[in-house]
Amino acid sequence: MLAGCQSYQPKPLDLEGHRDSWLARTPGDEPVRAFAKRLAHSGESSGFDLSDGLTLAEGEIVALVFNPDLRLARLRVGMAAATAEHAGLWADPQFGFDFLSLTENASNPLVISPSLSFTIPISGRLEAEKARADASLAAELTRVAEQEWQTRIEVRRAWLRWSAARFKAEQTERLLDSIESLVASTTRLAEAGEIVQTEATLFTIEQASQRHALLRFRGEAAEAEQRLRALLGLAPEAPLELVPTVVIHPAPDDQAADAMVERSLTLARLRDEYEVAEQTLRREVRKQYPDLTIGPVANFDRGDTLLGFSLSVPIPILNANKQGIAEAHAERDLARAAFETAYERLAGSLAASRLRLANIREQRETIETGIAPMVDRQLADAQNLLQIGEGGTLVLLESLSRVGQTRMALIDVRLDESLTLAELSLLIGPPLTATIAPPNPHNHAEADAASATHEGDAAREVNP
Repeated sequence: MLAGCQSYQPKPLDLEGHRDSWLARTPGDEPVRAFAKRLAHSGESSGFDLSDGLTLAEGEIVALVFNPDLRLARLRVGMAAATAEHAGLWADPQFGFDFLSLTENASNPLVISPSLSFTIPISGRLEAEKARADASLAAELTRVAEQEWQTRIEVRRAWLRWSAARFKAEQTERLLDSIESLVASTTRLAEAGEIVQTEATLFTIEQASQRHALLRFRGEAAEAEQRLRALLGLAPEAPLELVPTVVIHPAPDDQAADAMVERSLTLARLRDEYEVAEQTLRREVRKQYPDLTIGPVANFDRGDTLLGFSLSVPIPILNANKQGIAEAHAERDLARAAFETAYERLAGSLAASRLRLANIREQRETIETGIAPMVDRQLADAQNLLQIGEGGTLVLLESLSRVGQTRMALIDVRLDESLTLAELSLLIGPPLTATIAPPNPHNHAEADAASATHEGDAAREVNP
């Protein structure tokens, strides 16, 4: 009996130790490099080189290893795996004694009845419990796959928004440099009486406005970078050089609803959850059938020894697990509706995103091929006319302002296009290729669950 029991080992929290390891974490740590190497060998990554900064594709690899929400999700898989490993076990045998004492006078007034009973699961309940635990593990693994893909898309979104703020700040700096040089020249012209003071003041006002915009964009970029660091699982002060971009990966190769049905990890998770509901109903139905309890019995009565066995079978005529079966039926109906309504929402969102992408691309082409060349020519013409003394300063100021607005609009439309592509990728799901499971960067005694998407069906394995 002692050999079959486990002992309790306390494990207190160590916030100081964890904080030190978190602060020391960098994108070039061994777990990230090892995971990136495995991805490169499998053909899913083009390499991992931090010498030129951290790119978006490399940032997704870092997030798969260090993201705190993914760590918790994988540990929850460990809980489901423990349940599945020990599900369907027979109940422990029971050993008992009955001590009776005769009330009448007797030389041996004690009646002792030892017994040993075993429950034989003839109802099939244990097999049903094992099947349900396995289905729950599969659903939890698919949930991790879904959360990994959502995390990658969230990293893309955060990276794009940070990049847009960074590009806007850089564009504003260039525009501000041009205006500051003109402020000095227009001030001298106003002092010489060649232009009115009000025209010179407009340049000063525009200079102040651009300085305010620069502060705002720099603040947005700094805040967006900290949010991005949190998604990557890195400390705010961790050494990190991010490479900005507002151009995302190409659109998913197949944007049809059929591709979404095949590749969507959300639908895959809901399929697995429906299977859990099916197995739950099966288990509850099996519970209404009785299990057999049998075992040897001995009786020592006033010097006589009686040997035999006991047999008991419940009679399911009053309870018969009616409540459990009814609840399982309702749970299965809910799981079916959850899958069907999720498909409706995803299909509707997919259609809307495709229309939005087409509209945004038309806007971008209009700016790139129509508006941007015209405002650039207008600025060049205004500068040439001003140099030969035939143009006005107000025309130049308006031209500079138009150029700045157009470039900001181009950054915004490219950002919207890339965010829409990210949304399409989220809705459709990852490509139908295997994903190497990320290593456990925490070295905990708990088993972190590793993930591996297989043919869009999110087949998984647990990697301690």
